[in-house]
Amino acid sequence: MDPRRKRKIRLLTALSAAVLLAGALVYTSFSASSEATEPSKLARNAEPGRSYQLTGKVVPGYRREGATLLFRVRDRNGSTSVPVRYDGAVPDPFRAGREVIVDVRKQGAVFVGEKDSLVTKCPSKFSKSEQQT
Repeated sequence: MDPRRKRKIRLLTALSAAVLLAGALVYTSFSASSEATEPSKLARNAEPGRSYQLTGKVVPGYRREGATLLFRVRDRNGSTSVPVRYDGAVPDPFRAGREVIVDVRKQGAVFVGEKDSLVTKCPSKFSKSEQQT
């Protein structure tokens, strides 16, 4: 076989493999992501036993009962909140008013957080007045 033809075949094979791998990576990246859901949507549509990623702000008045943290998460606009029962590591910046993301499952009227899934969002270091300049 001609050496130039061999090189072309190898190049086309390598490029095809690279395109297929890149496509698979993009597909798995987008299909694996799940959108975080606000409390108002979960309060209306949550199915028992199904896992959701809950996001919102911590309502003042959270408490501990032994190793369990009991708190409520509300929408950003403050319209609806849902109760959460969570066992696991609690991040240091966790406090009332802080935005959190936690994986939960509905059990009765309470959402139970999956162990070690609680994450706090860092507040912006810029205020709205500084961003408008």
